[in-house]
Amino acid sequence: MAQTLGGIGASRLERSCGRPPDSIRFGPTAHGIERAEVYLSTHFFEPHRHDTYAIGITAAGVQTFHYRGSGRVCLPGQLHVLHPDEVHDGAAGTDEGFGYRILYIATELVRDALVGQALPFVADPVQKMTPVVSPIASVLADIDEPIDEIRGAEIAAAVADSLVSLSNRANHTISTTNIKAVELVRDFLTAHAREQTPASVLENIAGADRFTIARHFRCAFGTSPDRYRTLRRLELARAAIEKGEPLAQAAAEAGFADQSHMTRQFKRTYGMTPGRWIALMPPFAARGKADGILDR
Repeated sequence: MAQTLGGIGASRLERSCGRPPDSIRFGPTAHGIERAEVYLSTHFFEPHRHDTYAIGITAAGVQTFHYRGSGRVCLPGQLHVLHPDEVHDGAAGTDEGFGYRILYIATELVRDALVGQALPFVADPVQKMTPVVSPIASVLADIDEPIDEIRGAEIAAAVADSLVSLSNRANHTISTTNIKAVELVRDFLTAHAREQTPASVLENIAGADRFTIARHFRCAFGTSPDRYRTLRRLELARAAIEKGEPLAQAAAEAGFADQSHMTRQFKRTYGMTPGRWIALMPPFAARGKADGILDR
């Protein structure tokens, strides 16, 4: 993708010793998808524009920006939605600085997810956190998560549906769920959980495009294909860990990108790290208590 963050200029805000340093950090990218985490107090964004949708959540402080002729304010927990090719800037609204996470998604992904419909335009660029935008919030919950083709399709479908809802356009409706097709997808993901399956493979199995698969799979099973596959990987990793395999080896054999990727998903699913989990399992529990592992 083209560079998505605009030029940064020095602001007149003075640095406080208690503030974190200004920073911009990108997570793993995928075709048409970038995520970043930004904190600024002594710098600001000069007027610029992207050729993507830019959808962010303010995490700290007060974010101010000019957009379509008006000054805007985005508070912590609120979402901002910037349409492609619209000029905007960005600065802290107070001396404390501001931080946010942001998703840049290519227009062609949104268009493909809407099967060629016109790109949705969200008139109010600042939105409260509601169920309509919660799928976007989940995309930004952990910007360090890798994105493969399957996850990329899920992100595009979720963002497209949220943008349509926010644009007050008639929502993209889901036709009757093709249970047989998504059951075939589920069975394949179960059998090949360790693999990085291309989305085209699932399209051939289901006889449907990847965005339809993402929507219908969630309707049928209450979760996404990527999340379902992750849970199967965690089952494999957990079994290996409980047999005594090192964490890094268990992560690699189960199909995770690395040990830290597995650890984040493990904690998200089971409520604790793999190390603490195994410390609680016999015969490790007694040794873990003696070593102080259970107290950490």
